[in-house]
Amino acid sequence: MSKIQLWQRGDWAAYFGLMTNNLTNLITMMGLLIFVVGIPKEMVYGQIAPAFGMAVLAASICYAWFGVQMARQSGRKDVTALPSGPSAPSIFTVTFLVLMPVYQQTKDAQFAIQIGLVWCFVEALILSGGSFLGETIRKMVPRTVLLSCLSGLGLLLLAMNPMLQAFEAPTVSFIVLLLIFINWFGKKPIFARIPTGLLLLIAGTLLAWVSGLQSPEAITASVASFGFNPPQFHVDSFLQGLPHALPYLASAIPLGLANYIFDLENIESAHAAGDEYNTRKVMLANGLSSIFGCLLGNPFPVTVYVGHAGWKAMGASIGYTLASGITMFIVPLLGLGAFMLAIIPMAAIVPILVFIGVVTANQVVRETPKIEVPVIFICLFPWIANWALTMVNNVMGAAGTSAAVLGTEALLKKGVYYQGLVHLGNGAPLASMLWGCIAIFAIMDKPLRGAVSASVGALLSLFGIIHAPMVGFSKGNSLLFVVAYLMMAALFVVKQVIDQRARQLDPVITHDKAA
Repeated sequence: MSKIQLWQRGDWAAYFGLMTNNLTNLITMMGLLIFVVGIPKEMVYGQIAPAFGMAVLAASICYAWFGVQMARQSGRKDVTALPSGPSAPSIFTVTFLVLMPVYQQTKDAQFAIQIGLVWCFVEALILSGGSFLGETIRKMVPRTVLLSCLSGLGLLLLAMNPMLQAFEAPTVSFIVLLLIFINWFGKKPIFARIPTGLLLLIAGTLLAWVSGLQSPEAITASVASFGFNPPQFHVDSFLQGLPHALPYLASAIPLGLANYIFDLENIESAHAAGDEYNTRKVMLANGLSSIFGCLLGNPFPVTVYVGHAGWKAMGASIGYTLASGITMFIVPLLGLGAFMLAIIPMAAIVPILVFIGVVTANQVVRETPKIEVPVIFICLFPWIANWALTMVNNVMGAAGTSAAVLGTEALLKKGVYYQGLVHLGNGAPLASMLWGCIAIFAIMDKPLRGAVSASVGALLSLFGIIHAPMVGFSKGNSLLFVVAYLMMAALFVVKQVIDQRARQLDPVITHDKAA
């Protein structure tokens, strides 16, 4: 048996890409908690961030071990470990739907974190329990649908905002993007002896400092965050939050299901790239790692991170995900996050995320049969609406107003279909997969499966899990969507009946079609 290589040349590029992405999420999380919610710095730096890093490290260790096992069993040298990281949507959901309202009502940061820990625990249970059904669901939902949903996630949630950030600093990011096109997309790399990930950071950092985008003052200010913050168990905080958390758990169910779908999609992406990891083991590792982080005082779950195909395209093996996990533990342990971002500009980092998003989307193009190509674009619509809805709400919030104040009619007169954005954008992960299934079963002439998919849509709509800003039984326009989905299911059934009669009347045609 050949010796397993834990680190190869491509691991450097993948490490810098995954680590900087995860680090960005860490810094974002800390900034939201401190400057938006108002959680004391001591609690963020001393409890949440170290536990957050420990949870990511735990998942990274599991993924690296799974990669080693696959390499041993297959004898392959091109095994790429799954990327580990935080659930980026959960960072915003936990912050704005749980921690912020609780803290604003009670002015008790400790109590707000206690509620967040219970929220995270419930979501982790969904992942852990769902691990026993994940493989079955992954086989039931067509690969084209899973990969198409992931392409929407990659383009809209991972790559779109970084692309916008790139155009805010063109003197830095344009060169970094061009280096990506030449070295990672092209046939003949430039400066081939330097790992491309390192080359991008060096070039971007130098250009940013020359352009005056970085300042020595930021480095000086970041030194204040240095310290030693070892994670400690906070089981008491979790137990104290249990009796009071029920009113805030409604959002845990749809987001838990969404993260469940994220994991399935990312595992399917790894399978399509040639790394066939066991779905149950991976999802169980995510759930248990999130529970571990929760008991250490972290309210944010971890997940299989997006972009396996991209990291593999860089030539990554097993070591990159473990190295990234170790970095994610050490940075909050020593309080180095602000210092690192004071040196390395975001303008040098964000083009790497654009590359990962594009490669993730490109995977579905390569893997999809020609007749199923329309499904890719159908699956994109909920993600586009979700991104646009977020942007519109943020703009109105910055202006000190909201859709409720302006009125949907006023927005409609300006060409903003706000209600449509609300309905299509909310529950995007599940809605994307649902509409992908409806479309592909219609295209492939499988009406009974289409009827089941539409019926699932009616059920999800009834409880506000999709097409609604919040979970609730038969609220708002949910019944309208329930009726619409049931009408689709009925049409699928009519199609099935018509097809059956046609087969009975002309069995020769049926035989020819089957052939």
